[in-house]
Amino acid sequence: MSRIVAVGDNVVDCYPALEQMFPGGNCLNVAVLACRAGAQTGYVGAIGRDDAGRAIEAALAAEGVDVTHLRTPGGQTAYCVIGHQGADRIFLRADLGVSRFEPSESDFAFVDDFDAVHVGQSSGLDAHLERFARKSRLSYDFSTRRDTAHRATVAPHCFLASISGGDLSREEGLQMVKQVIAGGASWCLLTRGEKGAMLASKSAVFEIPAAPTIVVDTLGAGDTFIAWTLTGLLHGNAPQDILSAAALAAANTCTRMGALGHGAPMSIG
Repeated sequence: MSRIVAVGDNVVDCYPALEQMFPGGNCLNVAVLACRAGAQTGYVGAIGRDDAGRAIEAALAAEGVDVTHLRTPGGQTAYCVIGHQGADRIFLRADLGVSRFEPSESDFAFVDDFDAVHVGQSSGLDAHLERFARKSRLSYDFSTRRDTAHRATVAPHCFLASISGGDLSREEGLQMVKQVIAGGASWCLLTRGEKGAMLASKSAVFEIPAAPTIVVDTLGAGDTFIAWTLTGLLHGNAPQDILSAAALAAANTCTRMGALGHGAPMSIG
């Protein structure tokens, strides 16, 4: 069984219309969703000693994620207030709270025990990517960041680089994927929402349409693709099979509110 650790951001996604909050954030989501995909996972991050932090900690425990390196400093857990236009989410306001941190020597030693380490651009940990990549295979989420110089700096360290490209045409997305692969990444995943996804290596490009689903909330669909793709690559699965499984899992994510479930009464500062 593959082992994946995610290091970085977390948040509670708050839905005022429901008066509910749901654990989320790219790195937290990948830790939980990779566990659901069949990996053993750990999470390194920071939460506050408040209701939101307790909701996150309870969700991680329920999912079987290793939280031995979860920090609980004083202060507020990160939150994001979510609105919707139809089923598509809109980010209304956010606070990073205590979620930003500097990894310790103990954290780096912890990463040594895993087959891959996932970090997202939203976590503010780019200064440590080279060291993470020396410790384990690096998975990095560029999200919607389009900075060419940034991609060129990060790509050489990546086993899997992921890009959110729902706003891109196929040709624009393919060009970006090829740039990342040429820059040194072993694999590049491009998610395009309802237009499907693309996975590329130095030798081939694989594509899949979005799986049919009843869309309730799209939050977490891209992170689902990342988690299932990374797990599948580590397991040595065929790329097209990886995309098929990831598309089905992402479609399932879209059928519920919040990326992971585990809703709790909304409670933020």
